[in-house]
Amino acid sequence: MQLKIMPKKKHLSAGGVPLILFLCQMISALDVPLDPKLLHDLVQPPTITQQSPKDYIIDPRENIVIQCEAKGKPPPSFSWTRNGTHFDIDKDPLVTMKPGSGTLVINIMSEGKAETYEGVYQCTARNERGAAVSNNIVVRPSRSPLWTKERLEPIVLQNGQSLVLPCRPPIGLPPAIIFWMDNSFQRLPQSERVSQGLNGDLYFSNVLPEDTREDYICYARFNHTQTIQQKQPISLKVISVDELNDTIAANLSDTEFYGAKSSKERPPTFLTPEGNESHKEELRGNVLSLECIAEGLPTPIIYWIKEDGMLPANRTFYRNFKKTLQITHVSEADSGNYQCIAKNALGAVHHTISVTVKAAPYWIVAPQNLVLSPGENGTLICRANGNPKPRISWLTNGVPIEIALDDPSRKIDGDTIIFSNVQESSSAVYQCNASNKYGYLLANAFVNVLAEPPRILTSANTLYQVIANRPALLDCAFFGSPMPTIEWFKGTKGSALHEDIYVLHDNGTLEIPVAQKDSTGTYTCVARNKLGMAKNEVHLEIKDPTRIIKQPEYAVVQRGSKVSFECRVKHDHTLIPTIMWLKDNGELPNDERFSTDKDHLVVSDVKDDDGGTYTCTANTTLDSASASAVLRVVAPTPTPAPIYDVPNPPFDLELTNQLDKSVQLTWTPGDDNNSPITKFIIEYEDAMHDAGLWRHQAEVSGTQTTAQLKLSPYVNYSFRVMAENSIGRSMPSEASEQYLTKAAEPDQNPMAVEGLGTEPDNLVITWKPLNGFQSNGPGLQYKVSWRQKDGDDEWTSVVVANVSKYIVSGTPTFVPYLIKVQALNDVGFAPEPAAVMGHSGEDLPMVAPGNVRVSVVNSTLAEVHWDPVPPKSVRGHLQGYRIYYWKTQSSSKRNRRHIEKKILTFQGTKTHGMLPGLQPYSHYALNVRVVNGKGEGPASTDRGFHTPEGVPSAPSSLKIVNPTLDSLTLEWDPPSHPNGILTEYILQYQPINSTHELGPLVDLKIPANKTRWTLKNLNFSTRYKFYFYAQTSVGPGSQITEEAITTVDEGKKAGIPPPDVGAGKAMASRQVDIATQGWFIGLMCAVALLILILLIVCFIRRNKGGKYPVKEKEDAHADPEIQPMKEDDGTFGEYSDAEDHKPLKKGSRTPSDRTVKKEDSDDSLVDYGEGVNGQFNEDGSFIGQYSGKKEKEPAEGNESSEAPSPVNAMNSFV
Repeated sequence: MQLKIMPKKKHLSAGGVPLILFLCQMISALDVPLDPKLLHDLVQPPTITQQSPKDYIIDPRENIVIQCEAKGKPPPSFSWTRNGTHFDIDKDPLVTMKPGSGTLVINIMSEGKAETYEGVYQCTARNERGAAVSNNIVVRPSRSPLWTKERLEPIVLQNGQSLVLPCRPPIGLPPAIIFWMDNSFQRLPQSERVSQGLNGDLYFSNVLPEDTREDYICYARFNHTQTIQQKQPISLKVISVDELNDTIAANLSDTEFYGAKSSKERPPTFLTPEGNESHKEELRGNVLSLECIAEGLPTPIIYWIKEDGMLPANRTFYRNFKKTLQITHVSEADSGNYQCIAKNALGAVHHTISVTVKAAPYWIVAPQNLVLSPGENGTLICRANGNPKPRISWLTNGVPIEIALDDPSRKIDGDTIIFSNVQESSSAVYQCNASNKYGYLLANAFVNVLAEPPRILTSANTLYQVIANRPALLDCAFFGSPMPTIEWFKGTKGSALHEDIYVLHDNGTLEIPVAQKDSTGTYTCVARNKLGMAKNEVHLEIKDPTRIIKQPEYAVVQRGSKVSFECRVKHDHTLIPTIMWLKDNGELPNDERFSTDKDHLVVSDVKDDDGGTYTCTANTTLDSASASAVLRVVAPTPTPAPIYDVPNPPFDLELTNQLDKSVQLTWTPGDDNNSPITKFIIEYEDAMHDAGLWRHQAEVSGTQTTAQLKLSPYVNYSFRVMAENSIGRSMPSEASEQYLTKAAEPDQNPMAVEGLGTEPDNLVITWKPLNGFQSNGPGLQYKVSWRQKDGDDEWTSVVVANVSKYIVSGTPTFVPYLIKVQALNDVGFAPEPAAVMGHSGEDLPMVAPGNVRVSVVNSTLAEVHWDPVPPKSVRGHLQGYRIYYWKTQSSSKRNRRHIEKKILTFQGTKTHGMLPGLQPYSHYALNVRVVNGKGEGPASTDRGFHTPEGVPSAPSSLKIVNPTLDSLTLEWDPPSHPNGILTEYILQYQPINSTHELGPLVDLKIPANKTRWTLKNLNFSTRYKFYFYAQTSVGPGSQITEEAITTVDEGKKAGIPPPDVGAGKAMASRQVDIATQGWFIGLMCAVALLILILLIVCFIRRNKGGKYPVKEKEDAHADPEIQPMKEDDGTFGEYSDAEDHKPLKKGSRTPSDRTVKKEDSDDSLVDYGEGVNGQFNEDGSFIGQYSGKKEKEPAEGNESSEAPSPVNAMNSFV
């Protein structure tokens, strides 16, 4: 006999007052009571009660504590293994074991390192009855490494672009928690546009100017060591198109960046995950987290669906602005394809995540401790499940059972150990290990063979007090081996109590379902087994219930008057009640206007705030009672206005004329509260099938108080009625008595009957089952019938339980079947159902399409024809034909690439199709396959074809180098896609004058093998525009354009600023011309006038022999790089080069290589010139064209020897 000591339970009386009733106990897993007063001589094998987790991550700054606690009698001794071998703690001075415990303490704070003690530990607790072992405890120190140093370049982005700021935290143990903050340790705001991914990266669907900041900082928090590591700040600047042009012009060169276009609105694309499909594997019971983050403009919105089912309603949560889908407590049923959809106004994009749920082992039946007496039988069951299926292995006292000492009383049968005729020597601790690739479970369960006479554990003479007409539970907790039998007696000479009035529970408890006054008395519990007998007496007293015999009443009083509520209580004379008054379920206001005595609550000088619900509660030690009344405060008026409210609920519901399918319901209306009742609403509850759910039954007019109701078979009806007037609907009435209608045969068959094979040799028949209300009787089943549609076979039928699927095996492949599903119950069958057609399972097609033909339409399009396959060879629903085609080799034997096959599918029975987007002048191969619901058939023989030549793409690049007075040299790269054999290049060019008018166009043919060409006899200081394209035998391709300027004639530029600083480089034509702007012309005139006045003042002061302010400043600062002006001869001094002391041209600070240094001429007008000579009129006005600021490049040519212009003179004073 198998005995268990059950845990002690507490029982509550019906009034809610707890009665501590010690229920009789049987031995349960890991919990055998060892009360020294009661069971001082009871021996017990060891039981592990506490241990460290399997994956134990420790703080390397603190001592290591590996827990192992166990109980048993006699107390167990402990030993440890480390990495599979005995761990001798006596040899390591840093390791100690707590007294009376197996817990290890490793003192690494004084010396030693945590890494030294990494490993796999296992504890064994042993006494004379056996040995219990702990889990394998993997001890690892936590790690919180620093970020590697890196140089993070500032990021400059155009408004609207997408961005991913990588975090890439260091790998720690356990993994770090990632968050983004700024320098002020404030969390960075996140939204649908900006959010942090699961990998810690910060994703921007599109950037805005407000995203500009220099302190995007990724933090990694390692909770185990309470440390936070910081990544270097990332600087982000978001600029508009105009700002981007200015930035490029100021720092790079006048290039194509000037034409940068603003980021236009665009449809979504995924930033993560990549591609159209991905796979995710998760373990059962964990939280499944799926993430999709998209970029686009406007910001995309994310939606989630499960392709083959609904998302679980109570376990699905959306995080990170719906970019993360989380499903808690996942199971194998959650496997499948999940699709995230990113959508904005311009389109949508999809990504499918295939989820597979695996499972570490989990218990179906864990082994439980056994306490047996000598000669008895018992079993230990260890049943676990997982994915993949776990392997079960047994150990005894920590040793594999295969090599343990043989015990004739045990027999192993897979996951079960069977014990027969056990003896004391059979006592041992057994370990069950269930493991698969994802983890393991280890459980200890002992077999303890004892011979013990009965013992009653409930305290003697316990007094139980119970309210009359409520259940009474008298406890008799016991122990013994073999398991004792329990009997109860009342009084000193009473006979044994039987279960006609009493309930005798297996754990020894005696239950009196309805205790009456005559139940009072002394009860005796007697426990017997073959080794002896024990008894115990308890006492029961029955008390009168507490009742409120005078309840407070609803009151309407005028403001400023006085109101009194009465609450009179009747109770058992041995119980003392406590009366408490509440207002709106809270304490009474702390106001002297409220006063209470034994039975009354009085409120004086009533105010508007005093209105509400007042509750009187009477509490005793065993029960309580309460009653409420509403106080309504009104203004003092001569005649109070009538109260308009919803009706009071109907009452006194009665069922009459009870027939099989109808019943008559009558009721009494409640008060209509001054608004006539317009109708009554009748609802019903089916206590058998949908307890607690009320459904609509009927409606009748407000003048009726009876209704004839139609009923369905086999329903346990209850009815309630609500009244409705112009104010609203009343509360429901009390429920009527229940009425169970007789059962009948079903009157309908299941819907949605389908037949569809999942394998080539089966037919899966599915249907939507009837609900309990539709069953019409007990024993709902289904008769499933099927036969081949095109044969003369008889119907094959089978009756199945209340399920929704039946699988027919051994069917031929893809054969039409007729299917019927008929409902039946214990009474009979539903009407004969109509037959529906289905098909057995499909198989892959057997035959490849034949006679495949290819017709080349043009250089990028081909047409394919093929013959259809025989219908019988399809072996399934024909879905279409699929063409695989790929480029084998370019005809020009260039651009050889990895073979990439493309696929086109043509639906239905089509036998031809077009292949678009082919590469001209290329060899292709293709084959055709037929497709059904199972998959593809064999491929046809490969057919090759080649496409003719086409026109080439534009040349890859075009550059103009080495400009001279009359020549320009062009360099280019051939087209990336020649699409044939190049025959020649065509160069066209024409001059552009100062008003941007184009001159005559010149054509020039260049051999195809050239990549460089020099044009001579061009005009000096002239801008030319070039058009350049390649040509095959088919015709010309796309063109590329460029502009460039020849250099200035030396004989005509002396004394005049160069037409374009850096004119030796080809300049892009996209420049901003501001020289014609009115504000600029006015500014230049003002500057010229100021300079002219300054020159006149300087000359006047110079002629007078005095110093002018500029001279004084130069003398005061004594710049060693600049020689002071001469004063002795009355002329201006010349500036000289600090390196070679050679004098510059008089009045000019421009170096001999005509390079304008940034530090010398930040405000020079030379910065704003663009190929147009600037000068001043005699009146100081500026002459010349003003254009956008340009790079300061060295200009070719020698320096002019003519007199300095006013511009150069200005530079001399800066």
